[in-house]
Amino acid sequence: MDQLRAMRTFVRVIDEGSFAGAARALDLAPAIITRLVADLEEHLGARLLNRTTRRLALTDIGEAYLERARRIVAEVDEAQALASAATSEPRGQLRVLVPPSLAVHQLAKHLPRFHAMYPKVTMELHSPGPVEAVDEAFDISILMTSKPLDGDFVARRLARTEVILCAAPEYLTQRGRPAHPSEVAGHDALVPPISSIQRGFDLRRGKEVFTVTPAKTAVLATLSQDTNYAAALHGLGIAGLPSFMIEDALLEHGLERVLPAWYLRSMTIWAAMPTRKYVPARTRVFIDFLIEIFGGADRDPWLAAAGCETSMDQWLGRNAANETISAG
Repeated sequence: MDQLRAMRTFVRVIDEGSFAGAARALDLAPAIITRLVADLEEHLGARLLNRTTRRLALTDIGEAYLERARRIVAEVDEAQALASAATSEPRGQLRVLVPPSLAVHQLAKHLPRFHAMYPKVTMELHSPGPVEAVDEAFDISILMTSKPLDGDFVARRLARTEVILCAAPEYLTQRGRPAHPSEVAGHDALVPPISSIQRGFDLRRGKEVFTVTPAKTAVLATLSQDTNYAAALHGLGIAGLPSFMIEDALLEHGLERVLPAWYLRSMTIWAAMPTRKYVPARTRVFIDFLIEIFGGADRDPWLAAAGCETSMDQWLGRNAANETISAG
């Protein structure tokens, strides 16, 4: 038995959540995946997984083994990368965890250039939903959070994105353009299904803080930012969307900012990776590429590209073009 191959397969089954998922990821028949894990259990003389018709569950031994197996696989991969780095160009598969909206609206359009630069690097993108923590199953986790980073990982700042209130011009012409936060409450709202947001949110301008309390239930509540984006673009109501999603729509006048002088909130986008002694060349060059395309600063490049001043700069009373914010 190729124990390393079986170990790698076992780790992938857990990362994918199923034998079928691991088979798709590794481009192998499901029967081969099942046999490799069964052979590993027989070799170890211990059951690693409890299998039911609906899900997989690690046994106590399986949990302990997974931690060590993951470390061994990573060490082997790093050793191989270290041995070849001095004599070869970046190569191999890069596993990246990224929020779906960022993948669709920004990352995907830059990938052809990265592929042209590094044709021997293949990429596996996973976009299950919001990403606020590093996943050790991936080479890079692209985080998007308004909270301070915490954990055992290395992170590089890519950019800041401001969450912007916006709506289709046709909707605003029909329903009216709010001139003050108090006028937002009666509008049709497109929001995530989070009770705290549906109860109200703060808008800031200078020293002013105004709490917007919706006068009615949101016309649309969904965790999908892309759904809110499409609904806003087609005139359903006012949405709060990150600037990287709406840059093109602002330029093309498909969406219009609502209360541009008032600040809602912003998030920092990070490229993070597990702490390791050696980082493969493919990981390093991709992070450098991300910093190049997004700017790598505590600034919002998308509002600037759309010819808009950021509400955060107005709120803090500074000149966005001339001042650099300390990352702290």
